[in-house]
Amino acid sequence: MNLVLLLSTFSLFIGVLSEEGLNPAVVNVGAIFSFNTINGKVAKVAMKAAEDDINSDPSVLGGRKLSIQLHDSNFSSFLGILGALQFMETDTVAIIGPQSSEMAHVLSNLANELQVPLLSFTALDPSLSPLQYPFFVQTAPNDEFQMTAIAEMVSYFSWSEVIAIFSDDDQSRNGIITLGDKLADRRCRISYKAALPPEPSAKRGDILRELNKIQMMESRIIVLHSFSRTGLLVFEVAKSLGMMGKGYVWIASTSLSTVLDSFYPLKPEIANSIQGALTLRPHTPDSKRKRDFMSCWNQLSNGSIGFNPYGLYAYDTVWMIARAVRLLLDQGGKISFSNVTRLGGISGSTLNLSALNAFDGGKQLLSKILETNMTGLTGHVQFNQDRSRINPSYDIINAVGNGQRLVGYWSNHTGLSIVPPETLYSEKPNRSSSNQHLDKVVWPGGETARPRGWVFPNNGRELRIGIPRRVSYRDFVLLVNGTDKVQGYCIDVFLAAIKLLPYAFPYRFIPFGDGHRNPSYYELVNKIKSGVFDGVVGDIAIVTNRTRIVDFTLPYIESGLVVVAPVKKISSSAWSFARPFTPLMWAVTAAFFLIVGSVVWILEHRRNDEFRGPPKQQFVTILWFSFSTMFFSHRENTVSSLGRLVLIIWLFVVLIINSSYTASLTSFLTVQQLSSPIKGIDTLIGSNERIGFQVGSFTEGYLMEELNIPKSRLVPLGSPEEYALALERRNVAAVIDERPYVDLFLSEHCEFSVRGQEFTKSGWGFAFPRDSPLAIDMSTAILSLSENGELQKIHDRWLSKSACSSENSEDDIEQLDLKSFWGLFVICGIACMLALLVYFWLMFRKFSLLPPEELDTTSPSTSRSTRLQTFLSFVDEKVEKPKSSSKRKRESMSRIGYHINDESPHRSGRMDRNMSQNGDSWLTQ
Repeated sequence: MNLVLLLSTFSLFIGVLSEEGLNPAVVNVGAIFSFNTINGKVAKVAMKAAEDDINSDPSVLGGRKLSIQLHDSNFSSFLGILGALQFMETDTVAIIGPQSSEMAHVLSNLANELQVPLLSFTALDPSLSPLQYPFFVQTAPNDEFQMTAIAEMVSYFSWSEVIAIFSDDDQSRNGIITLGDKLADRRCRISYKAALPPEPSAKRGDILRELNKIQMMESRIIVLHSFSRTGLLVFEVAKSLGMMGKGYVWIASTSLSTVLDSFYPLKPEIANSIQGALTLRPHTPDSKRKRDFMSCWNQLSNGSIGFNPYGLYAYDTVWMIARAVRLLLDQGGKISFSNVTRLGGISGSTLNLSALNAFDGGKQLLSKILETNMTGLTGHVQFNQDRSRINPSYDIINAVGNGQRLVGYWSNHTGLSIVPPETLYSEKPNRSSSNQHLDKVVWPGGETARPRGWVFPNNGRELRIGIPRRVSYRDFVLLVNGTDKVQGYCIDVFLAAIKLLPYAFPYRFIPFGDGHRNPSYYELVNKIKSGVFDGVVGDIAIVTNRTRIVDFTLPYIESGLVVVAPVKKISSSAWSFARPFTPLMWAVTAAFFLIVGSVVWILEHRRNDEFRGPPKQQFVTILWFSFSTMFFSHRENTVSSLGRLVLIIWLFVVLIINSSYTASLTSFLTVQQLSSPIKGIDTLIGSNERIGFQVGSFTEGYLMEELNIPKSRLVPLGSPEEYALALERRNVAAVIDERPYVDLFLSEHCEFSVRGQEFTKSGWGFAFPRDSPLAIDMSTAILSLSENGELQKIHDRWLSKSACSSENSEDDIEQLDLKSFWGLFVICGIACMLALLVYFWLMFRKFSLLPPEELDTTSPSTSRSTRLQTFLSFVDEKVEKPKSSSKRKRESMSRIGYHINDESPHRSGRMDRNMSQNGDSWLTQ
């Protein structure tokens, strides 16, 4: 009996010990930071506060205690690794940290092996992929979002190039790579990357050497991505070099905002060195818990360090672990560790690897952490499917005076705004440019106007501006022989434009070409891409293949390809009156005169005496009536309704035809006409004639590639004289060139003319490298020249030559064709057909109602031809028209004088006799 009791007591004791081993009374969490840094100090205070708050509430961990063990890595990856190994020997369920991404890459492999979650709110390298490091969790927005915010700020202020200064460590380097990608998405770029030694080994000499290089560069937009110590040293050196003055823009990552927050008010030397800089700060929504925590900060830190938002992330990270542990235990999970046997079996190892324990519940705890859905001091804490924090956002801070000024916010939801992001989450995302806003910024040097963002490099080098060495049309670009002087229309426009730029423009012209023939303009423009020239000025056409390699200004003159061909003057002839209409138009018009006359005759013949009589007289009446309507001088009256309808429509058609004929004939007789078999580019495409073009221009490539004209048909010509000679000798049928050249050519050669219209539309502009801000500023200057009239004055000074007398091509005044009037003829023809159909239907109806004895067709032997002849006789029969009362009055007055009582019986008798005969005649009257 005593033995049974003893065994039972022993079994119970062993069970209790086993339960305590699986559910320990203390939950160990490690923390690895450099505690002599700003964020290290802030994190230490915040984690201690979170530990105290959790342990003061037994419900959080079910009566268990949380123990956070701190390890100072002191910027050493080696010390960080040693700290992590020590934690793994002491049954640690999770590790907070490390502080740097370089250490995170190393420790994440250890965390993967031992299945211990690693949570960091400062190691925010975008390349720390959850696929590669599944046990590493970033509890603050990673630097991909910060770089996106900076890229959108650069785009918002319309800058195109930035210079990046960064510490050459994993986090800063990968952040700048991400920034380059985000800028490229917005057609911006990083023009130079200045790498500094990693924190804390960067020295003043290292920074001075890089900033001296940057001073000589074009861009004045500088993005700084480093830890706070290196960042402050960069600003100090920049201040000494005058790089914190007017024209510069500094955008610093979140490290600067930690200085502004934790060391407020700033020391005068620090405040003076960062004046006007922009920086980002992780945005945390306002809440009562946050305000209460911040109000207690001095008490918690004993005044050792000022508060910054990373303290809030440190606090929330501890709470995330505590909540996840409680969920793990509540759902039947156990906190247990086991030796990694494959580590203990490594032969020859002097390390006690067998002491390292793997967390058996590591995967479950990691899952609970990623399922976090709570409201913390940083706002709503939850993770997306890619394991990033939801709703990443930043405050945009302007360093002003002794502190800072909030100028706006950035969020992944709506971009840049001046209202807190949490107020916009309920609305649909709107990233349109019109919805992006920031308050005014005080830039370095105290300026409030947006800096241009670039200057000419301060390296003593003038810009190399290439110009074509032309041998023809030197009114555009002319190199004065024996001197370096350059003049011409294009040069004057360029010189006038640079006078309007708000900065000095050092340059020198460099001619391109051998001087014997016009150079290839594509090769000239390509010299910009190869770096030989910094720009090209001249008669440079803006065409597609050139815009792929350079940026052009707005065009300062319109251009386009036209066809020039020999012409001969057309003198007036005896038959000039017939030229307004084409032969087909004349024929159709004459036919309709006869058709309408015949239709009116048919409709009027039974009732109108003016359309009756002998056949010869009726034929003449038809002709006379038809053609007299041309002048509206027909004397015959129409009495039938159908006849009047047809006549009204026809008179409208005649009115239109007369007016058009008169206008066209006037043009033909008053304007001198030129004639040529070449009507335009379509004529040349459809023929096998040879075509001339200007040497060096894009015309040859356009004709071959776009219009598929064989090269064998193209003849290169080098000057206006060669144009004229080739055209006169018929070596070419026509010359194709740009309009400005053609205008100058025709001012001296009146025997040629432009045929057809311009078949391309383009212009001339100045070329600069891709994404060069000069193209934008010069475009603005060209617009100003156009608006103030100076551009037209320059044009008149160089290109307003005495032109030939006003002449028009015969193609400019086209003959009137049937297609211009077919609608009128169709309407008139339909009216005639309908009138005839209605008329003959009425005639057949009347004819069918006649008594058989009147038709004399009762005999069975009556043939169809006889009946048709009877019908035609019926149609030809004269029908008396009842006289109107006014006409009868006039007849009565002429015979017996005016007596109204005598008129009435006479009118009544006539009306009675005709009522039965004219019952259906209303529509033919």
